[in-house]
Amino acid sequence: MRILVGLGNPGNRYRLTRHNIGFIFLDYIADKASGVFRPGKGDYFYCSLNLAHRDILLVKPTTFMNRSGLAVEQVLDETDSDISDLLIIYDDFQLPFGSIRFRPGGSSGGHKGMESVIYYLQTDRVPRLRFGIGSREMASDAVDFVLSDFSEQELKALPQILQVGFEGVVTWLQSGIEQAMNGFNRRVMDNKTD
Repeated sequence: MRILVGLGNPGNRYRLTRHNIGFIFLDYIADKASGVFRPGKGDYFYCSLNLAHRDILLVKPTTFMNRSGLAVEQVLDETDSDISDLLIIYDDFQLPFGSIRFRPGGSSGGHKGMESVIYYLQTDRVPRLRFGIGSREMASDAVDFVLSDFSEQELKALPQILQVGFEGVVTWLQSGIEQAMNGFNRRVMDNKTD
């Protein structure tokens, strides 16, 4: 079984914020497969489905971003899965909006949710998919920026970006992280606003 964990904050207040792209992406996948999220045995919601002939678990922690690692640890224990079965999905304000990046591991890059995952799993060799949320107009305060809602224009562009991310996940499921990196680490679209 493969486990996709989207990082985000629970509650309507955060539903369409840039920081919640992990949750937004998992909702996109669940909608495509007619999946439904249910409360898990730990601090998370989950959705079981089959994608690319693989059993997968979509997981949304309920711990708030800064304690996401607790939920990830709980899911791994509950499913008796390995870190190599994981794909952590989250926002990166240092990447331009419309960019996606698969990586087999590395530092948190200052992302508090990923920092928590690395802390709880005691390794930075955690496969991940980052969605770029940065823009030329980014506020000087990163916290305010990531906790703000996507603009109307960004919301219109999201389906195309999420679809490319979805295709990348299918490649990851079928062929591994290296193939996903080679095929999908790019800017999906330009962030020009007219």
